[in-house]
Amino acid sequence: MADKLTPERRSWNMSRIRGKNTKPELLVRRLLHAKGYRYRLHGKAGAIRLPGNPDLVFAGRRKVIFVNGCFWHFHDCRVGLHAPKANAEFWAAKRSRTRDRDANQRSLLEDAGWQVLTVWECELKDSSTLETELVRFLETGR
Repeated sequence: MADKLTPERRSWNMSRIRGKNTKPELLVRRLLHAKGYRYRLHGKAGAIRLPGNPDLVFAGRRKVIFVNGCFWHFHDCRVGLHAPKANAEFWAAKRSRTRDRDANQRSLLEDAGWQVLTVWECELKDSSTLETELVRFLETGR
């Protein structure tokens, strides 16, 4: 199936997709801030840059949180398993590289002594369960 948009319009659309301060990330940040948690943003642990630029860094706890979009990071939910029909080979390769990069960055962080939690976009629908999971992650192993 051919793309319904011109290459220029598709490029413009794709350029508007943000990597920082996304709606899912802002929702998680608001929830944690309201619970009294303080954090640094986008991979900064003081003067140190962490692998993968985690969305939220809790340096004193040595914990990080990634907030991932299901489609872009190839989650195993309905949205993440959806494969684009236009330019299918490109998208399959791109999403596979993203999944491999995520796994590598997680390994690097864990090897350096950091605990890692990934929050998926689809998990944001149930805020009470999400809140419980976030608090459990941040309060265990202190």
